[in-house]
Amino acid sequence: MAEKKGLGRGLSSLLSETPKSKKTEAPAEEKAAVEELMAGMRELPIEFLTANPKQPRQHFDEDKLQELAGSIKQRGVLQPILVRPTATKNTYEIVAGERRWRAAQLARLDKLPVIIADLSDQETFEIAIIENVQRADLSATEEAQGFRRLMDEFGYTQEALSKVIGKSRVHIANTLRLLDLPARVRQMVEEGLLSAGHARALVGRDDAVDIAAMIIEEGMSVRAAENYVRDAKRGVAPKGGKKSAQGQTADKDADIRALERELEATLGLRISINHQSGEESGTVTITYKTLEQFDDLLARFRYVP
Repeated sequence: MAEKKGLGRGLSSLLSETPKSKKTEAPAEEKAAVEELMAGMRELPIEFLTANPKQPRQHFDEDKLQELAGSIKQRGVLQPILVRPTATKNTYEIVAGERRWRAAQLARLDKLPVIIADLSDQETFEIAIIENVQRADLSATEEAQGFRRLMDEFGYTQEALSKVIGKSRVHIANTLRLLDLPARVRQMVEEGLLSAGHARALVGRDDAVDIAAMIIEEGMSVRAAENYVRDAKRGVAPKGGKKSAQGQTADKDADIRALERELEATLGLRISINHQSGEESGTVTITYKTLEQFDDLLARFRYVP
């Protein structure tokens, strides 16, 4: 797969900077890319723009759109919208900036600043994913669906995605696992009722919908939800979320649990430390759920600075 120019370094470097506004001289390749895009900047009537039917983000918060519309009424659209021409005269498809376009309609603007670029379907979808991921605008399930489409439609591997999107392979693998959840659980994630961490603990469970509802009702932490599911797999009668969260303090020393959380944050994997007070030895258990997670772990262990 040919290396893409400019896609992995941040959309803001392409849209919000001009050569004149930079305090230091940009590399020649980056400067040329910026100048090429800026040459296509102009104003277009708002009715000339149309949404991208393959936009990865499907849910737009109405309250936040109204807030943005209020800001646009006062200050205008400060960042141009990236568009590409279509086969229809005077029609341009939005590549990045659909949220601004929607808010501008609420603010009753007649024209919008745009950058017109000739982009392929693949480049269009890549940029749409990158923009939303960098701004944390996508829900975890929308992000997973975007990753899956890039893999299915354009032949990306998880490693190639990692380089283009700027996320670790572990993050991509964990995010893709959410697509194995029932539709109702994915909807809970999209609605913000359930976090991605909660949802990942439910992958592979036939009763995922019921457990998800209980997690929400009891306000269970991610750790408590993981413990609940783990106990259920072992055939141990699982405890409720709040009770199990409290019960952890008696089972394991707070310092040990803090070390577990630190290692989990570093490795992106489930860590369990078994160390008895007063003993010199113990065990560390690292749990991986895919071969790619295992490969990533081995690479970390083999790396010597």
